[in-house]
Amino acid sequence: MGPLLALASAVCYGIVDFSGGLLSRRVHFAAVTLLGQIGGLLLATTAALLLPADAVHPVDLLWGALSGIGSGAAMHFLNRGLSHGAMSVVVPVSAVTGVGLSVVCGVALGDRPSAVAWLGIALSAPALWMVCGGGGGTDEGGGVPDGLVASAGVALQYIALAQAGASSGLWPVAAGRAAAVLVLLPAAARHPRRLRLPRVRALQAVLVGAGAALGLILYLLAVQRQLLAVAVVLASLYPALPVILGLALLHERLGCKQVVGLLAAGVATVLLSLG
Repeated sequence: MGPLLALASAVCYGIVDFSGGLLSRRVHFAAVTLLGQIGGLLLATTAALLLPADAVHPVDLLWGALSGIGSGAAMHFLNRGLSHGAMSVVVPVSAVTGVGLSVVCGVALGDRPSAVAWLGIALSAPALWMVCGGGGGTDEGGGVPDGLVASAGVALQYIALAQAGASSGLWPVAAGRAAAVLVLLPAAARHPRRLRLPRVRALQAVLVGAGAALGLILYLLAVQRQLLAVAVVLASLYPALPVILGLALLHERLGCKQVVGLLAAGVATVLLSLG
């Protein structure tokens, strides 16, 4: 079940990034982010109630809350980047850089990456340069800065959540969604008109957020089955789906350097995950 859960997590993340990107081009990205986190909170809380935990410790909830702050920031900047940038560029940039930052922070916390992981870190820099157009000034990289900022949120999400004990079950995920809502709410309250969406669009945003929470839950369940290496590798394959959908359905065009950069970014993600 471990590999299947991790693969399902990757599929969820891929669909969420693609759907959230399309929705952020139709309505304001801030509304998509906030309503999405509310949807994630509802799903995560329900799942936590259905799967009782052995023992929920306050420190685990705090780690989950910190992870949620990272999630909220990641989705905010990712949706903003997707609202004006190419999906086939923004998502891989946020993914590969987020994995790289996670490894670097892990080193600071005492981890010792293997030679494979260091190779992935070294490969990520030229990969990002090529994804951005290799200095050619292509418009396809318009969302790259937001993707880079989103990657920091991705790293915080995974690093903090990894500190929570398995005995707390899914409650750290629920705590994270609650923290994300609280962090995003003040900014949204300053511009209430942005939240006035048609019911269909609001429901779509809630479902996108619920899908993101489901992806994180599936990943945690896979890791709890002691298949960490397999789970990380499979879950890290999620950028392939929005890239493929962006090219096939949105007819996004990439230059040769960007194609090479995306391939290198995929290789770097796998190398970093294996390390």
